[in-house]
Amino acid sequence: MKLYVSLSATVFALFTANLASAQGIFPLFPSVVSTVPSNGDVNPYGVAIVPKTLQAGGGIQSGDILVSNFNDSNNLQGRGTTIVRVTPAGNVSTFFTSQQQGLTAALGVLSNGSVLIGNLPTADGTSATVSAGQLSVLDRFGDFLGTLGGGSINGPWGMAVDDLGSNGSGVAHVFLSNVLNGTILRFDITYSPSFLQAGVITLASGFNHRVDPAALVLGPSGMVYDAAHNRLLVASSYDNAVYQIANAATASAQQSAVYLFSSQTYLHGPLDIGLLPNGNILVANSDGSNTDPNQPSELAEFTAAGAFVDQMPIDPNNGGAFGLAIKNFGWGTFQLAAVDDNTNTLHIWTSVIQ
Repeated sequence: MKLYVSLSATVFALFTANLASAQGIFPLFPSVVSTVPSNGDVNPYGVAIVPKTLQAGGGIQSGDILVSNFNDSNNLQGRGTTIVRVTPAGNVSTFFTSQQQGLTAALGVLSNGSVLIGNLPTADGTSATVSAGQLSVLDRFGDFLGTLGGGSINGPWGMAVDDLGSNGSGVAHVFLSNVLNGTILRFDITYSPSFLQAGVITLASGFNHRVDPAALVLGPSGMVYDAAHNRLLVASSYDNAVYQIANAATASAQQSAVYLFSSQTYLHGPLDIGLLPNGNILVANSDGSNTDPNQPSELAEFTAAGAFVDQMPIDPNNGGAFGLAIKNFGWGTFQLAAVDDNTNTLHIWTSVIQ
């Protein structure tokens, strides 16, 4: 559902007052589409909204939503191979089928239409056979172009993109969490119109991490770049905490990851994270750790300082909330897209902060 609002002077005054008071975003009203492609892959993980700066052309278009699948048709973890494309009209198709298994929430799209996708494969769907995976590069048509990172990749689990480009030409900082060794990488990429890897640094290290028979892996997971403060926010499914890394886009050497907030009440294996137009932080709880049957699959909202605001379950059972993405249209209007792993669906809301 799309909501169109005419902002008179009175409405604008109310809107700015609401931003100042950091009110919550709930309730919202979703539309839902299936994320199951023709090969039967399930367990959607990553969500990425194609940026408005992508020029018109073939392949993916501005406003499309991409979703990566982690499990295969037999529901084996780390065996899924597909990215599905959801258009603004709600049409769903297979965008990419990979030769690599276990496509993760490390999914992003650049202004020139290049798509980055990480994978964490298993041989049999269990944590005992998890291996490092890779970071693949695709064009806007879903064609495989190559890989990035080489030996620095070790379990790509989450991604954030700071794209400075416009009209398909520019510079992007791409942040990647490695869940198998507890590190955060930053790729500095130039493209015009194709890719050139300008360099990669280890931005932070020392995050707690482990393989887990139930959750498969726990550690540094979803991330979001806060451009207003040049900081990277990192959700840790191991610690049930959110960390921040200063000077994220400009540092030339490793930085310290500083604790921002945690909650044993409202954080339950946080798998992904986003920033709302009012500056609040939205966290998707996977229930991979600190599970509470009375708080299943919660999307939890916190202030920028980490105070709890509100929450909403995306599924009535545990284990449904994984990837999310937020697109800010301006004037308080935004789009939130989040997957439900239990029903293999993507929920899409467009709303105005009240």
